[in-house]
Amino acid sequence: MSSTAHVPVMVEEAMDGLRVHPGGVYVDCTLGAGGHSRAILERTRPDGRVLGIDRDAAALGLAQQSLADFGERLVVAQGDFAELARICRDAGFTENDGILFDLGVSSMQLDTTERGFSFQREAPLDMRFDTSRGPSAADIVNSYTEQEIARILWEYGEERYSRQIAHRIVRNRPILSTLRLAEIVRQVLGSRRGRIHPATRTFMALRIAVNRELESLKMAMEQTVDLLREGGRLVVISYHSLEDRIVKQFMRSEAANHAYSLVTRKVIKPTSLECLSNPRSRSARLRVAERLA
Repeated sequence: MSSTAHVPVMVEEAMDGLRVHPGGVYVDCTLGAGGHSRAILERTRPDGRVLGIDRDAAALGLAQQSLADFGERLVVAQGDFAELARICRDAGFTENDGILFDLGVSSMQLDTTERGFSFQREAPLDMRFDTSRGPSAADIVNSYTEQEIARILWEYGEERYSRQIAHRIVRNRPILSTLRLAEIVRQVLGSRRGRIHPATRTFMALRIAVNRELESLKMAMEQTVDLLREGGRLVVISYHSLEDRIVKQFMRSEAANHAYSLVTRKVIKPTSLECLSNPRSRSARLRVAERLA
């Protein structure tokens, strides 16, 4: 995996949302390259602590190296944040000042060719965050029925041409590489997508399905309530309308139940300057809620 420096999205907004303070205890549910955790650790000196969670063992290893100067103030754990309560309990992080989610695929994963997340580089069709378990994108593409593939593309990618793409996929099996799949999608869509690559929605849908991202997010959201102390903050950065809808509905529901109060009633978006310097931030949406007594 590439060790190139990666720029975390909406760092200042996330730190403000978490209300990071010296000595605080925080959980970074999507450690990735460690950019957000670094910002938290710097702002919680001298004795604040962070639990960094990630499904990707390679990402955890690189983040540990990058953040080694913080010593035992950083605790890392490999796992799906669908098991957030258990992971936090095992690590001793049961009363936290803040919990952060930075959803979706990281730039580090996109830039690691062999992981198969990108439609712009030749690679095996994998897309798993945790490469030690579960079906890959190739398994879905080559073994699911045409109807199942079309459903995945429609539900997770909001792909208008899901049935046509699924039909073309099944006709061209086996499909084992990223560029081969991207070319098949392009054959269906041509240049209809304008500025974005025609395979964007297909690849996103497969990634979400492979990693059960929406199911994990729903389960994790429900577990945050009992892991935050009174006044603790939940901050979620999402990049997809389906993710943001889950987060918005959860926060509003728990606000109605008096478990959370809404700090942001509308999403916070990255500044135009950040979008220029880090194009991957353009679709980011940040929401904040505060734990009530």
